[in-house]
Amino acid sequence: MAHYLIGDVQGCDGALGRLLVHIGFSPSRDRLFLLGDLVNRGPESLATLRRLRDLGDSAQCLLGNHDLHLLAVAEGVRPAGQSDTLAEVLQASDAPELLDWLRHQHLALLHDGCLMVHAGVLPSWTVQQTLDLAQEVQTMLRSPNWREFLVHLFGNGPKRWEDGLAGWDRLRVIVNALTRLRLCTSDGTMEFTHKAGLDRLPEGYLPWFAVPGRRTQGQPVAFGHWSTLGQTGRADAWALDSGCVWGGCLTALKWSANPSEREQLQVPCAAQTLAQD
Repeated sequence: MAHYLIGDVQGCDGALGRLLVHIGFSPSRDRLFLLGDLVNRGPESLATLRRLRDLGDSAQCLLGNHDLHLLAVAEGVRPAGQSDTLAEVLQASDAPELLDWLRHQHLALLHDGCLMVHAGVLPSWTVQQTLDLAQEVQTMLRSPNWREFLVHLFGNGPKRWEDGLAGWDRLRVIVNALTRLRLCTSDGTMEFTHKAGLDRLPEGYLPWFAVPGRRTQGQPVAFGHWSTLGQTGRADAWALDSGCVWGGCLTALKWSANPSEREQLQVPCAAQTLAQD
């Protein structure tokens, strides 16, 4: 049995299909862990959702910011963006089933020694706290009040975690950290505008995984969301969004508790494939 962690698909189902062939994936034998942003910007969000849903227990998925955006658009809580490619999903005959499946996915997972999130982990959070806080959001998304949760979900504040946070503010900080975080200060104040790489960082801000004293330091964390980041050079921070939807590659990390057995495998995006043919 092999376990593969896959970065942001963002509706690039063709690349996902080629990646599964490339790694020799067998749903009866292997397991996939998708790190969020399953949909949007790419051309095949509907096919992506159907593929992953139909894989059943052999595919465990995280929710990214684009996935939560889809749920909000579908419920009329948020307008569709100009660059969205979600219309095919919203108009599909099986849209209710797909969206119900989507809202029952995860915000964080721990498997075989690897913590998985879509974006990041705040410096003050332990592994167990991260999982517990993710569970709070998952419980709300799966509850009868999930639509009300979406109404209050979006926004940039508060930008810093406090243990005493309650209500919608508490849930919003958890979601923003797990699905949007790239940079923060040493005290965990989040920044949401920087989308470039590690050059020209805003003064006072660091990549979340580079904050000194981070409580998950040394714990392998796999994440997506940051397509311009590249490799972190760290054994405790695996960045797997290689920008497939922007013309890069789709990346899978063959995971093992033994570091010497870990391996990254990639396929090019559709545009690269056509250019090579």
